[in-house]
Amino acid sequence: MLEGPVGVEWIDAATASERLGVKPATLYAYVSRGVLQRRHSDDGRRSLFSAEEIERLARRGRPRSQPPELVIESAITALGVDRPHYRGLDALGLALTSDYETVAAWLWTADPSLWHPLSRSTPAKPPHPSATPARHGDPHASAPQGDPHASAREGDPHPSAREGDPHASAPQGDPHASAREGDPHPSAHQRDPRRLAGPAAPGTRAAAPHPATETSTQGVGIRWPEPWRCEDDALRAAVTAQRGLPDDLLPLDRLQVITTVLGASDSLRYQLDPDSVAATGRRMIAGLVDALPQLSEPQGDSIAERLWSRLCPRPATPGLLNAVQAALVLLADHELAASTLAARVAASAKADPYAVVLTGLGVLGGPLHGGASYGAERLLAEVTEPRQAARAIAERVRRGERIPGFGHSVYKNGDARGALLLDLVKEAAPGHDRITAGVAVLEEMRRRRLPERNVDFALATLTAVSGMVSGAGEAIFAVARVAGWLAHAMEEYDRGTLLRLRASYTGPPVK
Repeated sequence: MLEGPVGVEWIDAATASERLGVKPATLYAYVSRGVLQRRHSDDGRRSLFSAEEIERLARRGRPRSQPPELVIESAITALGVDRPHYRGLDALGLALTSDYETVAAWLWTADPSLWHPLSRSTPAKPPHPSATPARHGDPHASAPQGDPHASAREGDPHPSAREGDPHASAPQGDPHASAREGDPHPSAHQRDPRRLAGPAAPGTRAAAPHPATETSTQGVGIRWPEPWRCEDDALRAAVTAQRGLPDDLLPLDRLQVITTVLGASDSLRYQLDPDSVAATGRRMIAGLVDALPQLSEPQGDSIAERLWSRLCPRPATPGLLNAVQAALVLLADHELAASTLAARVAASAKADPYAVVLTGLGVLGGPLHGGASYGAERLLAEVTEPRQAARAIAERVRRGERIPGFGHSVYKNGDARGALLLDLVKEAAPGHDRITAGVAVLEEMRRRRLPERNVDFALATLTAVSGMVSGAGEAIFAVARVAGWLAHAMEEYDRGTLLRLRASYTGPPVK
């Protein structure tokens, strides 16, 4: 305890936090909101707080005018002005250059070697000198040549690549190497996603298998080299468990049933070390997708391609499939969203990864969270032609309802994830009547000076244009967010302390 210049006793941040029973981050939040005052020590290296002021606050508890605040330290996702950053990397950039599997691995491992495809055993050729960086949406971008087929990589530290692991999948090479035509997005070498991550840190272990580099004109440039799989017995059990369910059950409800069955069939679910949780994640995500009823033939082995075949009876076009891939990346995590907070609480109690994901799924379906895309789907379905948009919005406003797919608690001036996803859909299906209906809804919202669209509206537009089943947007959201939930679970497993919130009691006096 220090003596101040006017006889005030001052204590440091650690002592003040301990007295109040809060984390240092919450202490500084009190300062920013004017609840507490602080001064700097003479050397300028420490923050000091009035011991008397801290004692008064401790005695009266949290100010009633202040909302409850929980601050959790995390190294996974930072929220910017209009977009998330996954372990420091712009999620929008990743959505244009990497597949979902690679981004999930990045969230789980933070391994910089994921962004160094040139470290594979057969080096890719450098970009051709004539190749110039292409702007988003330029269909004439030239693609540098490389070897998209090399997949042999050594030193796999992940359980799926070792013998004896029931989650392991046999290496299949790169199933995504064949180029598809008509995709307007530049290749990975043109954007050079390796620049997003910077050089590998000294002493960092290499992640294997390294993602392969796609050198065609597809939007996705870095791809996971082998498909994620769940064993056949577990898939059969998950499919059987759904036989008595209604045919029109929403996919999100099926995912909860599937998760339960996959967990019951996994004898390694209580292995909570990072490598084991990552292996469980690959198995779980593959099982969640493959156990859904198949509606069309998958055009490849990626999670995006297989998920499309479970949500849409039509074959995927390259552009719309690219949009689904981007949606999975954009929705993979979003800091402490409601479902993620619930998942972290479950993980802090050492719940296994399947229980963590079940917790997240239970919260995700709420209309103020992932369920907003389902509400936006229904809104778009009402607008069969553009002139009906005004009436659809007016009726909801009159009833005092929230307009689904619009507004965001963090991105007050617009959600860049939604802007990017809408751009991809428009490029993939120009002139589509569902896009026209969506534009009419956007214009009506802006005419009324109501909040801007968010990623849920873009997701609803994507599923409508693609002709997907009802509730497909929720399913894409849920599958994507499993990656984030498990990344946050890993942090809680490592932290080893129970997340225990306290209530601010407002009931009758205690007798």
